[in-house]
Amino acid sequence: MQRIRVGMTGLAIVLVLIGIVSVVFSSANRERPVSAIGASNASVVANLSEGGTESVLEKNKDEPLAELGVAPSTESTEAVNAAEIARREEARKRGEAPN
Repeated sequence: MQRIRVGMTGLAIVLVLIGIVSVVFSSANRERPVSAIGASNASVVANLSEGGTESVLEKNKDEPLAELGVAPSTESTEAVNAAEIARREEARKRGEAPN
């Protein structure tokens, strides 16, 4: 019985601490941001972007190993012609010189 009482007391203390921290953080979020005289406007700076340009890092965000140079990228730069590849493989199997 005592173990249950100690456990429930500990749980209640943890919940109270979480509530206090939540109140502190929510009040900090509601305060108006402080800006210095002559400083740039944060809402304007946040919306600045270069239109139409895409950096290499943005292209390879789904390939972190290619970005680091550990593995080759899966993005192909040349067009693949499956019929041409099949024709070359057939010529190679027959022992003919490729055209």
